[in-house]
Order: sequence, then structure tokens, then C-alpha cells
Amino acid sequence: MYILVLTYLGYGILILFGYLRDFMRTWRLEKCHMAEERKEQKDFVPLYQDFENFYTRNIYMRLRDAFNRPICSVPGAEFDLMERLTDDYNWTYRHTGKVIKDAINMGSYNYLGFAENDVESLRTVEDVLQAYGAGICSSRKEMGYLVKHRELEDLVAEFLSVEAAMVFSMGFATNSTNIPALVGKGCLILSDELNHTSVILGARLSGATIRIFKHNNMKNLEKLLREAVIRGQPRSHRTWKKILIVVEGIYSMEGSIARLPEIVALKKKYKAYLYLDEAHSIGAVGATGRGVVEYFGMDPADIDVMMGTFTKSFGSIGGYIAGKRELVEYLRTHSHSAVYATSMSPPITEQILRVMKCIMGRDGTLNGQKRVNQLVHNTRYFRWKLRELNLITYGNDDSPVIPVLMYMPSKVGAFARHMLKKKIGVVIVGFPATPIAEARVRFCISAAHTKEMLDRVLDELDKMGDILYIKHSKKSKSKHTRISKKSNA
Repeated sequence: MYILVLTYLGYGILILFGYLRDFMRTWRLEKCHMAEERKEQKDFVPLYQDFENFYTRNIYMRLRDAFNRPICSVPGAEFDLMERLTDDYNWTYRHTGKVIKDAINMGSYNYLGFAENDVESLRTVEDVLQAYGAGICSSRKEMGYLVKHRELEDLVAEFLSVEAAMVFSMGFATNSTNIPALVGKGCLILSDELNHTSVILGARLSGATIRIFKHNNMKNLEKLLREAVIRGQPRSHRTWKKILIVVEGIYSMEGSIARLPEIVALKKKYKAYLYLDEAHSIGAVGATGRGVVEYFGMDPADIDVMMGTFTKSFGSIGGYIAGKRELVEYLRTHSHSAVYATSMSPPITEQILRVMKCIMGRDGTLNGQKRVNQLVHNTRYFRWKLRELNLITYGNDDSPVIPVLMYMPSKVGAFARHMLKKKIGVVIVGFPATPIAEARVRFCISAAHTKEMLDRVLDELDKMGDILYIKHSKKSKSKHTRISKKSNA
């Protein structure tokens, strides 16, 4: 409680000084770097007066030097970062020309370590680049559908054990343009409160009624489902055309895994549909990397719409929608991404094919399975050690997304700067991406991380945990040791 009180007190002080600085900017005593309306526009609807913008002006910009840095290498387990300086609290930067070499990358979604530049592994990608070029310059409905795209879609369907699949050139757009194609006015979307922005945008664009349920709270979800079935639509009380439950496999800010068996049971009980976003879980969990459906031993046929991206575990870009053949054929005609967006680049398509075949063992090696196993080992080891350090973490034991709570914005900024000095790149997250009192550092574990890398990060975490006073967990080390041994077994 006292940590919470101190966090809000710290924000109160920052807000007070923020208003003082805004007052000084109004009277031109301090330069304002933010975008402003012209004088003749201020009598109409203000564009830049919301609290998020106030927060950006006065708090976020002072933390920004700790991240958002350009990298100049492959974003693997280690990478190179460009060094830069600022003279105006991160509004502008000047580059020194120096590069921070071989920093440990603890922030990229490179779960299986396929973000690499191994010449032999990328030989087929180079061949496709030579044969097809770098871009398509057309949508798939015109001149942009290649045999490589068909090959990839067939392999994705086989990988997920479903009837058909369709790929898209952008992961974010996979959600934001396909949800509106599936539901509309007269439909109801039940969305987890921590769903990704792409899901939120897609739900809003659809025109459907949206109701939010508490994160992974099955009682709250069932309550909303029951009310939807009994009461129907507002005013008219007609039956909803569709009820679509939208959840994620792994939540990118929490590291938690969806309670899929219970969600599927509720979906069947109330005759709803289920949309599963596996952006962070496909390739990252499951005995053979096939996501949360495999992790829980579920039947893929129980998931009406399976969505995922190639931007994490596959070291590439783009996304997919998979499920029944009727669903996929419908989206080929009605999805805005299919009709208007440029098709996936040929070498990108080959990269995904290469990685997926590797995971499936089609390359004649056990390399893919070894990476999946190594990711599980690294994840459990790192989480176990964090608990031993008495740090508060969120998420499931098998989730490679590991948030460590720091609460106060000044602490996350100081932590990130210190880690960068020690050649460790981390991602810090705060409001508005998280609740205002739950600022955190988010670690993303990779199969490419060695034990030595993880131990080096843990050693610095231990030191900074004492300096910044973030070791808030009161659970005993012996208890955590017992839990870890049980989970490893």
C-alpha cells in the first residue's frame, strides 16, 4: 500500500510541475515542443488538450532517452545500438557517431532466435529474392498472389491442423481489418480488457457493440454472456446476430496465458464464437511450438478464428487467419487487407516457410524442436531467478514475456539507463500502455539467449534492485525454489 501511495504521490508532484511548465509555455517563458493548434483553431474542438498529451509533454519525454533507440545490426540475442545525446529533454537528438556494440537484447520478440544472419540458413531466402524480387507492388486480388503465398497458406493450415489459412502482409492489420469483416452492427464483441490495440481498433471499426470483461476472469465473462443471451440487443431486445469472444494467447504486457479450456467451455455453452489472437504464443509455447491450443491440449476445431503473426517467433513480418475453409474463403473476398493491401514480399514469405519447416522438422534436423525446448528452459530459469531476487513479476511460468514491476516512472527510467550503460537493452513500459501505477520493465526471453547472458542480466538486476528498492516481494526464497522444481519436473 505504501508503495502505491508513494507512486501516486510521485505522479502528483510531476503533474503539479507539469502544469507549472505549461503555464510557462503559455506565456512564452519556456519553449513548447509539442504540436499546437493555430490561433484561429482554438475556438473549435481542441486537438491537443487530453491528459495523455499532457503526460507525454511533461513525463514521458523525460523517460524517452532510455529506449526508442535506432539499432544497427540484426536484432538477435545481441545487437548494436546507436549512441545519441539530447539537450532538450528528448525532444530532439544528436548522434555521436558511436555505436554500443554487442549489447544483450532483452526486449525483442525474437522468441525462437530466428532473427539471425546465418548465410547458409538464409540461402533459400536469397534465392527467392533473386527469382521474385523484393516487392509485389499489387494486392492479392489483382496481380499480387504468388505460388509462394499459396505454399505458405497450405503449410500454415497443416502446421495448425486446420482446414485452411490466409496470410497478410501486416500483423496489426490482420486484426484491425479482419474483425470488421466478421462482425458488424447487431453483433456483440466480448473483449478481454487487456487485448492489444489492434483488436480494440478492429472491434471499433466493425460497428459492433463492445463489452469488456475483466482480464482472464471467467465469472465476469460468463455473466456478460448470460446477460447477452437473456436480454439480447439494447432497446429492441432482439437476439444478437453473433456473439464473438476475443482473447489473446499470451498478453504482451502481462505475460499471462488465456484460460483457453474454460473459455471454450463457455463458448460452447452459450453458442458464441471464439477469436484467438496468438501473436505472442504461436511458436513460443506448446510442446512443438504450436501455441496455446497445443499447450492446453485443445482441439483446433474448437477455435472458430485462429489469428497469429509471423513477427515474433518466425523472425519475419505479417500475420494469418486460419480455421474452417468457409471462413477463409469468405475473408478472401471481404477482408480489406486482401482487397486493398499489398501482398507479402516474396523473400519474407520464404523466411516464414523456412522457419516453419524448421520447427516442423521438415529441414531434416531437430534444430526447430531444440529451439522450442531451449525457450522453455530459458523462460523457467529466468523467472525462477527473478523470484529468488524477490522481484514482483506477472504472468504464467511458461510465458517468455516477463514483466517486472517497478511502479514509479522515475525508477523505470533510471533502470533502463543503467542497464544500457552495462550494455543490456531493455524495454520499459508505463502509462498509457499500462495502468498508471504499474510501470514496469518487460523482458522477452529468447531461445538464442545463453545462460551466461541471462546470468549477466540477473546480476545487474540484483544490484539495481537494491539501489532502486524494487525488491518488493515478501515470498520466501525456499517457497520459490520448491515451485520452480515442481514446474521443471
